[in-house]
Amino acid sequence: MKQSTALSAAAFVEETRFGNWFLRTPTWKISVLNRALADLQRMLPPGKTFAQVLDTGCGFGLSFAELARCFQPERIVAIDPAPGLQERAGANAAACPCTVELRTDNAAQMSFPDATFDMVFCHQTFHHIVAQEEAMAEFFRVLKPGGVLLFAESTKKYIHSLPIRLLFRHPMHVQRTAPEYMEMVRKAGFDLPNANISTPYLWW
Repeated sequence: MKQSTALSAAAFVEETRFGNWFLRTPTWKISVLNRALADLQRMLPPGKTFAQVLDTGCGFGLSFAELARCFQPERIVAIDPAPGLQERAGANAAACPCTVELRTDNAAQMSFPDATFDMVFCHQTFHHIVAQEEAMAEFFRVLKPGGVLLFAESTKKYIHSLPIRLLFRHPMHVQRTAPEYMEMVRKAGFDLPNANISTPYLWW
């Protein structure tokens, strides 16, 4: 495991104490993370691997082992703007079968060169980001030609629901509907055919 730090201005809303607890539970891993990964993986050619993977908003690192299992990367670079990334995700990074590099970085202003990654994985991260269009443009910039964005997100109606507003914390003024997210992805330059869109869950 490698660790480095890239300092930049944070443009996100930090999670509540309850939210941070929930992100470490089996419910989150099995019912949210694993379910989304399985749904996204079905849209890719069977057995396709990705050598260099960027995990944006990695949180506690529960995604590392699952990304390694699904895509056999040589390296996962995991970024999160919240302080204490090593303490939160270090154990899961060390246990991952591939190299994991932890970086404190802002998705809307990343420090990577153009065309660095074969895949960008963004799972339940965007609703915390304030500068969403800038972050999506950065995803496009750091992907290699032919690279893949795996994007799974909760939409405005769900984020604005009363239970979510009581238990979690988000920048409410930037939340988007599903069509608005799709428009933003395409506007950033991504090819997004309808066959690569899935809206099966209540949070979408």
